Amino acid sequence: MTQTAAQPPTVLATRGLGKRFGGISATCDVTLELKKGARHALIGPNGAGKTTLINLLTGVLAPSEGTIVLDGQDITRLAPHQRVRRGMVRTFQINQLFDSLTPQETLALAVAQQQGLGGQWWRPLGARRAVMQRCEQLLEQFQLTSVMAQETRVLAYGKRRLLEIALALACAPRVLLLDEPVAGVPAGEREELLQTVAALPADVSVLLIEHDMDLVFRFASRMTVLVNGAVLTEGDPDSIARDPRVQAVYLGAAEQESAHA
Repeated sequence: MTQTAAQPPTVLATRGLGKRFGGISATCDVTLELKKGARHALIGPNGAGKTTLINLLTGVLAPSEGTIVLDGQDITRLAPHQRVRRGMVRTFQINQLFDSLTPQETLALAVAQQQGLGGQWWRPLGARRAVMQRCEQLLEQFQLTSVMAQETRVLAYGKRRLLEIALALACAPRVLLLDEPVAGVPAGEREELLQTVAALPADVSVLLIEHDMDLVFRFASRMTVLVNGAVLTEGDPDSIARDPRVQAVYLGAAEQESAHA
């Protein structure tokens, strides 16, 4: 008799998570599970509560109710930096980079911090071989070797997005929250970013928040649809694409945008 393969463990879970601003519920009773190695997308129309949910997960906002569990530990009240130390790392819709540093310097700073070297990252760059080896790996993995000595301010926007994801990976995350990684990236630079996101390490669990459905359906093996702050449905990409409720939500949103154009 063939045994069913064991389900991978849950690395991140929310139970009844909600956030109210006065009398308005931005998120309501959100229950979500992220499995080890997941490629999970969180989608929904504008105003669905996606950003609020990510801010709750990362500790930027405190929930009004509910719990957040990371690797079996309740982290609901932990500060953002404590969550990063426990392996939850986020990228942002808008670049959070040091314009005057090069990609090599930026990654060296993060890798040195992750390896417990703190402010010694610069003394000098080549003196910390373990730091530089990891930086070289990241620069190659994220196709940044050719621009590693350029100041970040002069990089093409797609390269800046790649650097931001590389910086997140330098923090050795167990859970990576990708917040609209292709937002603002010109069409000609998207393919490189799509391929790099698809090649992220298999042992890192990824929650992708994205409007670009091309990226979502190429990347995700599981999807959660958020509407009006609550989970509408969850499933594999095929079932989500066929779901009439999801189609109605997106068709309705498109009609509203067209009416206001």
